[in-house]
Amino acid sequence: QAALRPPPAPPPTQAKPPAKKPKPKPALPHPGRTVNDRAAPADRPEAPAIQPDAADGDPGIFDEPEVILPPSAPPALALAASGTIRFAITRESLGLRIGRAEYNWEFTDDGHYFLRAVTETSGIAAVFAPRRLALESRGRLVASGLQPERFRSRRDGGEVEEGADFDWENGEILILRDGRKHRLTLGAQDILSLVFQLSYLGSLDDGAGLSVATARKFEWQRLESLGEESIELPAGHFRTRHLRAQSNTSTEVWIALDHGNMPVKIRFTDKKGDAYEQVATELGL
Repeated sequence: QAALRPPPAPPPTQAKPPAKKPKPKPALPHPGRTVNDRAAPADRPEAPAIQPDAADGDPGIFDEPEVILPPSAPPALALAASGTIRFAITRESLGLRIGRAEYNWEFTDDGHYFLRAVTETSGIAAVFAPRRLALESRGRLVASGLQPERFRSRRDGGEVEEGADFDWENGEILILRDGRKHRLTLGAQDILSLVFQLSYLGSLDDGAGLSVATARKFEWQRLESLGEESIELPAGHFRTRHLRAQSNTSTEVWIALDHGNMPVKIRFTDKKGDAYEQVATELGL
C-alpha cells in the first residue's frame, strides 16, 4: 500500500529552494530488452556475456523503474482447467486434407500448466509422406498469464529433442539447438504457450508484441490485428478476432472471442507461398 501526502510546510525563515529542472521523459524499452537492462557503473564487474538477438539493435540505457510480477498472485483461469481442441489440416494449393492436430492443456491446483500439441499427416498423405510433430510446454501461471519454463519439440518420433529452457531467475533463455543464450523479456513465450497466452493479453484490438521461442530461434514478433470476423467451422459458428504475425513466413490465427480467446483457425504460409490451414473440428472442455 502507498499513500500520497503533502510535504510539511517549511519554517517561515527558511529560504525556498530553487526549483529543479524537470527530468526528461525516459525512453520506452526496446522490445528485445527488459526494463532491468541498465548501464553498469564503471566500478561494477561486467555481467557474463549473453548472446543478443540479431534484431535487437542498440540496447540503449533505461532509467525506468523495475517491474516485478508477483508470482504468488496468478490470474483467474481464462480457459477451463483442462481441455482439448482438434483440428483438420488442409493444404490450400491442393484443396486436400492432409493431416490432423490435437492441442491439450491442463492447469494444476499448484499454479502450474502442461500443454501438448501433436500434428501428423493422415489419409493418403500419411501413406506417401508420414510426418509427426510433438510439442510440449511446461511452466506456471503468474500475474501476466503463462510463464514457460521448459519447451520441447520432437519430429517423427526421433530421439533428438529441440526446444528451449527459460531461466527467469537469471533472465536468460537457452536454445538447445545451438546452445545460444538470449536475454529474456517479460511476457516471453514459446511457440506453443503463445497459443494459450492469447487468452491473457486483453482485447487485442491493437494487436500485441512479445518475444517467442521456437525449436530453433528466439525472436521478437508483432501480432497485428486484422479485425473481427464471423466464421463457420466444423466445430461451430464463432465470432473471432483475426491476428497475423509476418516475417519471411506468415502465421494467422483466428481466436474465438466468446470462448476464452481459444484459437479455432490457424493458417501458415511458408517462404515458397504454400499455405496450410487448420480448422477446429471439436472443442472439448
